[in-house]
Amino acid sequence: MASITGPATPTPAATLVLLRDGPSAVEVLLVRRHLRSKFAGGDYVFAGGKVEPDEAPTDAQSLCRGLTADEAAARLGTCPPREALGYWIGATREVFEEVGILVGYGRDGRPFQLTDENRARFAAHRVDCQAASGAFVGMLRAEGLTLATDGLAYFAHWITPEENPIRFDTRFFAAVAPPGQEATADGHEIVDVRWLTPAAALTAHQRREISLRTPTIKNLEIIGAAAAMGAGGNGGSDATGVVAALRGRSVAAIRPRILQIEGRSLAVLPGDPRWY
Repeated sequence: MASITGPATPTPAATLVLLRDGPSAVEVLLVRRHLRSKFAGGDYVFAGGKVEPDEAPTDAQSLCRGLTADEAAARLGTCPPREALGYWIGATREVFEEVGILVGYGRDGRPFQLTDENRARFAAHRVDCQAASGAFVGMLRAEGLTLATDGLAYFAHWITPEENPIRFDTRFFAAVAPPGQEATADGHEIVDVRWLTPAAALTAHQRREISLRTPTIKNLEIIGAAAAMGAGGNGGSDATGVVAALRGRSVAAIRPRILQIEGRSLAVLPGDPRWY
C-alpha cells in the first residue's frame, strides 16, 4: 500500500524589494531566475531566498541598526526574537549575493559605499557569501558593518501553496536602494536585472515579455498603489515615501491554493469562494 504523506513543510525565506526614484516614477528591482532553477525558473522576482540557520547568531542584534530582536518578533508575530532577526539579515544577504548591493552602514556609521579602494575586496566577499551563507555574518563582523534594518519595511507574507512540492514561508521587505551601488546579476541563480515601475512590470507580464508569479504581481500592485497615493496621502510618490507607506501595512499570511481548471493551474487566494 502506498504511503500517504502530507504537504511539504515550508522553508523560511525572506525577500527584499529595492526601490529607487526613476525618471518619472518609483521603480523596483526585478531579477530573473535561471531557467534551470528548481523554483521559479525563468521568472522575474524580487531578490530573496532561504533564511539560513546561521543568520540568527547570538550577536544578531548588534549587526542590525534600529531593530531589536523583540521588535522583530513583534512585527513578524510568529517567531522567537533571535530567529525573527534572521529574516532581516537573510533578506539583506540575498540582495548582496544576487545583485551585489549591500544595504548597510560602515564603521563610521554612514551608509555603506563601494569605492575604488574597497570594490575588489567586497567582490571577493560576495563570492564567499555565494559559496557559504555563514560568510555574510563573518563579513559584517570583519568589516565593522551594521545592516540598515532601520530602513526596511516589512509589508507582506506569502506561503507557497500546499500543492507545490517545494514550499517557502516568505516574508517580504522593502527598502530604498542605496546610492552609488549598481545591481549586477550573479550569473548563477540570477541571469538578468531590471529596474521597472510597477505598472511597466505588470504591462510587460500581460504582454508575455516577462513572466511573473502571483505573489510578485500582488506585491507590485501594493507598491504601485502606495506610489500613486502621492504626498497628500500616507504614502508618497518618491521611493522614501513608498517605503514609509508600506511600513504601516497590516500584514496577514497569504497561502494560495492551486486548482486545476480545464487542464490549467489556477492560483486561488483566500477570500475567493473557490479557496478551501
